[in-house]
Amino acid sequence: MIMIKVLIIDDSALVRKLLTKELDKEKDIKVVGSAINPYVARRKIAELDPDVLTLDLEMPRMDGLSFLSKLMKYHPMPVVVVSSLTPANSDNALTALRLGAVDVICKPGSAYSTREISRQIIKSVRTASVANVKKTTTKLTKKKQVGNTDGHPGARLKTTTKKLIAIGSSTGGTKALEEILPALPPRLPGTVIVQHMPPVFTKSFAERLNNVCRVNVKEAENGDWIQPGQVLIAPGNYHMLVQKKGAKYYVKIKQGPPVHHHRPSVDVMFNSVAEAAGVNATGVILTGMGSDGAKGLKAMRDQGAHTIGQSEETCVVYGMPKVAQEVGAVVETLPLSQIAEAIVARTKEKVV
Repeated sequence: MIMIKVLIIDDSALVRKLLTKELDKEKDIKVVGSAINPYVARRKIAELDPDVLTLDLEMPRMDGLSFLSKLMKYHPMPVVVVSSLTPANSDNALTALRLGAVDVICKPGSAYSTREISRQIIKSVRTASVANVKKTTTKLTKKKQVGNTDGHPGARLKTTTKKLIAIGSSTGGTKALEEILPALPPRLPGTVIVQHMPPVFTKSFAERLNNVCRVNVKEAENGDWIQPGQVLIAPGNYHMLVQKKGAKYYVKIKQGPPVHHHRPSVDVMFNSVAEAAGVNATGVILTGMGSDGAKGLKAMRDQGAHTIGQSEETCVVYGMPKVAQEVGAVVETLPLSQIAEAIVARTKEKVV
């Protein structure tokens, strides 16, 4: 059995004790040490050679984001941020993901149950241990004002289209989407996205993407029409389905049981797209752990949709695209850098 070595970085003795206790319960995980701040962590990384770090964001002497930025520049390695999931720090958590953190988990002692948090942390540590972590160079710049210059996101959304784009992603997906979406043109057919994220993050993530994209990006609300130039991101803790009314598509937001342990689920969205849009859809499955989205993407392909899977070498975790490839769901496998271009090319093709 391969043992995953973990170093815990947190200034709270209680949190260090709780994390150590929960992680050490697992046969394949061993906490090899802890550090009260990034300066101590730097020395222990050299001494202990851990496979995964858990990292707090609020610490004395150097904050977690500053440390993460330096770490990913000079010594990139898998990091799971353990923080509080509150509206006040959701932007910091999203920044951590952009800098290269594999996941962000709620800190013990929050409103979430300790058991649920423990399960999430264990899962994230295992995911991080196989993540493809590289140096972070992503820089997001404010979008150019194209057409819609009055400051109202819906001002240019006057027409609809039959074509539709559906994207599913999980671990590493926030960075992948931050590369794909800013490269898309302002009149792209309506787009729906499921990114596995906690409830607090999806709204902040959508708002930040909206500031750097030529398309309008928002967290989806029940009944939203899917229109050209607009991207709808499924809200955390809710499934998002695509439905059709006349010639128009709209989204239905609902709860219901998790699928593949996820809500929102990529499979739920893809299956609804297969039924509602058929050959008029393009499906994209990006980096992520597990199998969510594979069967739904296969359903889309079976209905005539064009489907794209992210290549192994550019995935943080080659799980979801791999399973989709294995079940015959993927028509075209591409590196991340070529996916935006492929989406645009597909939308220019004639479909029914």
